[in-house]
Amino acid sequence: MSSAAGPDPSEAPEERRFLRALELQPPLPDMGRAELSANATTSLVQRRKQAWGRQSWLEQIWNAGAVCQSTAEAAALERELLEDYRFGRQQLVELCGHASAVAVTKAFPLPALSRKQRTVLVVCGPEQNGAVGLVCARHLRVFEYEPTIFYPTRSLDILHRDLTTQCEKMDIPFLSYLPTEVQLINEAYGLVVDAVLGPGVEPGEVGGPCTRALATLKLLSIPLVSLDIPSGWDAETGSDSEDGLRPDVLVSLAAPKRCAGRFSGRHHFVAGRFVPDDVRRKFALRLPGYTGTDCVAAL
Repeated sequence: MSSAAGPDPSEAPEERRFLRALELQPPLPDMGRAELSANATTSLVQRRKQAWGRQSWLEQIWNAGAVCQSTAEAAALERELLEDYRFGRQQLVELCGHASAVAVTKAFPLPALSRKQRTVLVVCGPEQNGAVGLVCARHLRVFEYEPTIFYPTRSLDILHRDLTTQCEKMDIPFLSYLPTEVQLINEAYGLVVDAVLGPGVEPGEVGGPCTRALATLKLLSIPLVSLDIPSGWDAETGSDSEDGLRPDVLVSLAAPKRCAGRFSGRHHFVAGRFVPDDVRRKFALRLPGYTGTDCVAAL
């Protein structure tokens, strides 16, 4: 950081470093819905690449461990909730999925959207992130959005089966295939939710249909919302962030993962209000406070 920018944030207390990082983060281009016409597709993709070419000022803070978690720490936190606090797995998935849907409503408020822009494609994988996506889709339906689910590799896990049944009973449509013609998706939906891969899950582990879906998501010009981490990114280093998905919105579950330091989209939310204070202190989760009864906080 140049001296013209003022005192080095690394020499200040952690709280001041975090706020200073937010203040100094370079502005990103406005990717409003007005830009998402067919004629604007090329310029939008170019502007996204330019935005992602800039260094995130938060990267230094997150990589230093001020507000992020390693994959091992995230797994340990989940074990703490499941074993010591006796949370159920379905309960955690429900909390994360509901909060993810709330984050979508904050980034894309329903009153500001046309009827076509309310259509949401939720792409789910067979692991836990996919289960969170199914819950997210159900709550989006309750919030009067119009979700459709693409779930190409269905898990035999009873939780996934139950969540799938719930979505079917609520008349949420499931796509039998994802069009390879990207413009068809751009024209049919207002935004896409990426719930394909979570931390530690590689594309090769979930099968060809999910891998092909990710290849298609990379080419979209409509807004993309990734749950926990952008699918295909290394949760520790953010590798593949240059050539992989470039989401407009990231919803970190419980706490941001280390790769979040490489996220430069428009909105970053953390969905972790359900984490007890003692657990936050134990894992040194120094995060912004939640407002009122909100279950998500903007970073």
